[in-house]
Amino acid sequence: MARCGCGGGLCNCSVVAGENVTVGGSGSPANPYTVSANVGCDAVRPCLSGGDGIAYDAGTGVIGAAVSPAPGNNLTAGPDGLFVPTGAATVSTGCGLTGDGSGGAPVAAAVGTWPYPCDPDAAGGVVVCDSNGVLRGEPRGQINFFQVTETRAYADLAVPNELTVVDTFELAITNPDACRAATVLVEREVDVDFVLPAGAGASYGHDTDQMYYLRNTGSSTMNDAHTQTTKLYQYVAALAPGAGANIQLPVSMDRGSGGATYNRIQVFIRAILISL
Repeated sequence: MARCGCGGGLCNCSVVAGENVTVGGSGSPANPYTVSANVGCDAVRPCLSGGDGIAYDAGTGVIGAAVSPAPGNNLTAGPDGLFVPTGAATVSTGCGLTGDGSGGAPVAAAVGTWPYPCDPDAAGGVVVCDSNGVLRGEPRGQINFFQVTETRAYADLAVPNELTVVDTFELAITNPDACRAATVLVEREVDVDFVLPAGAGASYGHDTDQMYYLRNTGSSTMNDAHTQTTKLYQYVAALAPGAGANIQLPVSMDRGSGGATYNRIQVFIRAILISL
């Protein structure tokens, strides 16, 4: 060993084994020192302790789960782990749960079989926990209805012979669903009273779409001649939650001839909002 005056199989260095350590050999090249650690369990156990939920026996060195004896705690430790003994826990399985809490029948969610051809990963709904800890499904679908009916009188105005919007009616709607956009279906009805002298003709329409034409082929005046027409269409595919819209119904007239006039327009505007 360097600087220890080793020679002839002898060294002047002194090596002493400390606690839990053994030293062997003489320090010569043929018999070098061998240092070994010999730490037994009794030396290690004082370094260990049990915390919350952990039991530690310093005498045997066994570490396990510390099960609280407080009322209502029915957790039991067995050779195969922790479980709730059958009948020991208060488990309600009347709705949404199965099992009795035992090792062989743990409590689990009661689920059904997906009966649809689509993929549940893509089309399945969600269940969430609300602020009170109650399970909630997706928001319920809604169908809402709005309508307006209005009649306006006119002082025997001449029916134009070119397509002209003579008056406009409106219905304001709001999507009351706070979660989903709504598809809006609109039904509109128009009824116009014409006064047609002999040989006169007149037409009315919704927007620029002519819906009704009447001509007097008789020899006397036709007073308040009218027919009600209806049109149903999709107004908007996705009205955002809480958003509003103004549905308009322009009433147009054309093909006025022979002194044709009108004195009344009655309209119905109905809107169905579907959010699913």
